[in-house]
This record gives sequence, C-alpha cells and structure tokens, in this order.
Amino acid sequence: MTSFSGKTLEAIDYAAELICKAKHIVALTGAGISTPSGIPDFRSEGKGLWAKDEPLEVASQTTFRTHPEKFFEWFRPLASSIFEAQPNEAHQALAALEQQGKLQAIITQNIDILHQKAGSARVIEMHGTLATLTCTQCYKKFEYHKYLNAFIESDLLPHCSICGAILKPDVILFGEQLPQKAWHEAQAESRKCDLMMVIGSSLEVLPVAGLPMQAVDRGAHLIIINNSPTYISVRADINIYEDVAHIVPAISQLVLNHER
Repeated sequence: MTSFSGKTLEAIDYAAELICKAKHIVALTGAGISTPSGIPDFRSEGKGLWAKDEPLEVASQTTFRTHPEKFFEWFRPLASSIFEAQPNEAHQALAALEQQGKLQAIITQNIDILHQKAGSARVIEMHGTLATLTCTQCYKKFEYHKYLNAFIESDLLPHCSICGAILKPDVILFGEQLPQKAWHEAQAESRKCDLMMVIGSSLEVLPVAGLPMQAVDRGAHLIIINNSPTYISVRADINIYEDVAHIVPAISQLVLNHER
C-alpha cells in the first residue's frame, strides 16, 4: 500500500470530489502514464529518446520515405518495449472510471495501445497508433501482430503481402499532420467537458498542448497529475506532482467507492 503525505491525500480527496460532481470528464494522457509500464518517454532530460537521437534524423516523414531502414533501426527497440508492455494501474483505473460512466473519453498522445489493452473503449489517438500498418503504395491496412512480431524477433522489415511495398506503422512522424478526425474529436471533447484530467503529460507538444486551455477557457475544472509543472498548472484546480501509477488508482478507488 502506498503512503501519501497529508497534502497529497487532501489533493486526492478533492480530485475525487470534483470527479463525482462532474457530468462530462475527459482525460488527456501523455508518455508519463506509460513509463511505469516500461515504455521510455521522449523528452525526459538525459534519458528520454530524444536525448540519444535527433528526431528529425530518425523519426521524420522524410527519413521514412528516403531511408526506411534507418527509421526501422531506430524504431525496433521502441516497438519491442511497446509490444511487451502491459497496462499499469493508472491505465486500469481510467478504464474502470469509463466503465462506471464517470469518464467520457481519453485523448492520448501515446501510440502504445495500453489504454485499449486496459479496457478503455473511447480512446482518441492524437499521434497515431502501433495497432496497424499501412502500405506505402496500395494503402492496404494490416494489423500489427504478424508484422511487428517478425520485425522485432528477426529484424524483418514489414512488406505488403499484396504489392510488396514497405509498410509504415500508423504513427505520426515529424513532418506529418495530425489525423484530422482525431483532432476534431479531441477539440470537441475539450470544449464539451466540465472537467479535464491531464495525466503524465508535460504539455510541450502543440497543438495537443492547447487542449486544456480550450477546456478551462470554457469553465471546466482542471486536474494535473504529472512529475513536473506544466504551462497551465497555474490555472489548475489541483496539481499533484507524483507517480501517476499511484495517484490515479487512489483517486479512482475513492470515486468508485462513492458511486457504489
């Protein structure tokens, strides 16, 4: 059992109170919700993926088009981490809130499918997904299981079984636009909600980082659970700078106990 300070317990209680009173709740999640599952994040100082590699050199649309093998060489260890990862307590807690009718949508910056694995049904993926790959020539979509497993285990680059062209994981690379359907859904949810929870995101990547501002400008409450402050922390009702895998389940349990 995790022990919390008195200040943190007060914040957890207040967060649960806001959730119980809210009518339309949206969660915005970033890499910090998945690091407890063993997936490295991108921007942590000294240990994030971008501390080791220049993103435009390995994860850009241009690199994939001209040197796809360079992209896949960089991508292989990340894909392996994601392929092996399992949802942690924070993912499961959000799924439980959704199943209880307390959470209407999850907007995620992650590509790891862990929300879906945990049982969440309404997940808006802003930066794409590792669940599918698309042929770069005939645009046929394929499920990730067969291709990524062979890629991770044998370093076999994924090729289309129909036309033979290389397959691209359906993740958003530098130089690509956000998926428009997801972006419109995320904006609509941010403007509709009366409570937004930001979980494990430093809110440094636009345009997704602007969604909490759209929510609070329309009167929504804001809860931030992250390891460090964000640009909008000053406008949040609650800021909890602790491990999301401990805090989110604690809040969820209080809400679910209250609802019973």
